Amino acid sequence: MPSIDVVINLTREECLAHYEGWARNVRARSLDGRRVIFPATALRHIVGRNGVDGVYRLTYSESGKFESIVALREN
Repeated sequence: MPSIDVVINLTREECLAHYEGWARNVRARSLDGRRVIFPATALRHIVGRNGVDGVYRLTYSESGKFESIVALREN
């Protein structure tokens, strides 16, 4: 299963906009500099009281469909 490591830094308010459906996708930058877009629904599993801040591993299918997100390092 392919994966990519990304840095995500979103405030609580930004996460709320994603959660409420105002934003459908999240844009992040991978550790190797690529731009990555994934569904905002993925944040529901990792958002905390202060938002999302850290390095996360995204896994996706061979066809490029998002499958999961796991924290590697949270700040």
